[in-house]
Amino acid sequence: MKLTELLSIHPGLTALIGSGGKTTAMYTLARELQALGTVLCTTTTHIRPPTHLPLLTTASLSTLATALQRHRCLCIGTPAANNKLTAPSIPMHLLPALADYVLVEADGSRGLPLKAHLPYEPVIPPETTQTILLAGASGLLCPVQNAVHRSERFCALAGVTPQTAVTVQSLARVLLLENLGDKIFINQVETSEAIQQARLLASLMPRPVFAGSLKGENWICLS
Repeated sequence: MKLTELLSIHPGLTALIGSGGKTTAMYTLARELQALGTVLCTTTTHIRPPTHLPLLTTASLSTLATALQRHRCLCIGTPAANNKLTAPSIPMHLLPALADYVLVEADGSRGLPLKAHLPYEPVIPPETTQTILLAGASGLLCPVQNAVHRSERFCALAGVTPQTAVTVQSLARVLLLENLGDKIFINQVETSEAIQQARLLASLMPRPVFAGSLKGENWICLS
């Protein structure tokens, strides 16, 4: 089953938040979706420019429309510090009228597998029709201070210390309190132990939970 089918990605704007695989998920979905229609990849925070997609850093509505007709799938953003891209100059609410599918990386995690959120995070566009929250299984059983972006926030929500190992239960508590995302994808699930942990997490969540390895391109529905 394709990732787009697993997550029931439909036309419109889909936001990817959390940690542990947002960029990989965005480009996996983009590759699958371009067979169904035109696709735009972008961000409301910061991402590195892709090397495998056409990139527009300055564009009008007409040039973007022309580029989509030519390429069907591309990335759009504004150059920022540290060789990264930030939000495009074209207002986000106009993008769904130009492309069949708009995929937005709407969160930052500094490369860590897990994340807790401050009040102003994530930066989800109002036009979003579906939000997928990702988390990396590699952060489980690691000390919070080593595995979690915004570790102090995670500790406050979970009632643990920075030196405490992240458990399924503490991660579930944070996810429940934050109540972000319509669906959850647990990435980096590559061992039988990780699958068991993902199944336990799914049993604690009221939202649909999926798990797998985005790099290995295998995944399952857990709830």
